[in-house]
Amino acid sequence: MFKRNTQARFMAKSDASSLASSLASGFCKKCRGALLFQERRLWKHLPVAWRGLPPARAFATHLHHLVCRQADRKQYFGTFFLRNRAELELIRRLIDSKPRGSRLDMSVLACSKGAEVYSMVWAIRSSRPDLELSIHAIDISQEIVQFAAKGVYSLATSDAVASPDEEAVKARGEVSWNTSRDQNAWILERMTKEEIDAIFEVRGHEAHVRPWLKQGITWLCADAGDPKLQGAIGQQKIVIANRFLCHMRPPEAESCLRKIGKLVEPGGYLFVSGIDLDVRTSVALKMGWKPVNDLIREIHDSDTSIRRGWPMEYWGLEPFNGRRRDWQVRYASVFQIGDAPRSRAQLPMFQSSAR
Repeated sequence: MFKRNTQARFMAKSDASSLASSLASGFCKKCRGALLFQERRLWKHLPVAWRGLPPARAFATHLHHLVCRQADRKQYFGTFFLRNRAELELIRRLIDSKPRGSRLDMSVLACSKGAEVYSMVWAIRSSRPDLELSIHAIDISQEIVQFAAKGVYSLATSDAVASPDEEAVKARGEVSWNTSRDQNAWILERMTKEEIDAIFEVRGHEAHVRPWLKQGITWLCADAGDPKLQGAIGQQKIVIANRFLCHMRPPEAESCLRKIGKLVEPGGYLFVSGIDLDVRTSVALKMGWKPVNDLIREIHDSDTSIRRGWPMEYWGLEPFNGRRRDWQVRYASVFQIGDAPRSRAQLPMFQSSAR
């Protein structure tokens, strides 16, 4: 009897403690929410000319940390063709020394609607048409992978911003719906007419990716953080893991990034922008990844949409600060993972595929 009473009192205390903790947590979240509301208002009314000054930068950094703590993070399918031109230029430079007729194994994780996959293929094939290109384009959504594989996009700019009547947009057809899905601007808005003509065959109100740009791509539905992924695709020379890790809470993003690093073969390259910079810096330093500083500032600044989002959005990217002691790692969006095997150390960066 005494034992049962003691156990009952313990459980009651435990339940009370849990309730108090929950109430305190909820109260703190409301307080942070109220503080965030006021600080957002203050930032919006701060003159643009003042925002680059050190005190304003410090306040913006504080504001962004608060935004990240409060944010309800979720994945989006919004994307753009030719989204980050500096990234494309760096890919061209990295493959420049690859022997003629050799093979390039590359993976694009969270490939979304395929816009960035086709942009990279266009950049590579325009520069090195001799290469045997093997790309794995991977996303967790089977529906979006199937749409991306078709390579057909709506040219209707009116569909660029999601309609308040979702059913009306869906009724216009799969192409219209998926092209505009999660977009806050037209998916082709960063392209010139000449680039649109080079990448697409325009048929009425639709843009069809040209067949020569669809060759060599394998579309897969898979989780980028699944440890079985490496067994399915093998290690790659280049892995693109851009603009989706920021939508995860930091512990989850860190765990996923460590797994993604294992997909890169020794001496290969990992592109990883669109992630909390503290997470990326911490993992890169712990894992001994080598930052690629070529075009570091250009890549950091090239995606205007995520640069504009700072400090008001959790996915926003802070301004480049070359005065930081750790700037070469913190602002690097590309890393070389490990060293190539000694037997290949004297060969060009990419070995010719005689397999």
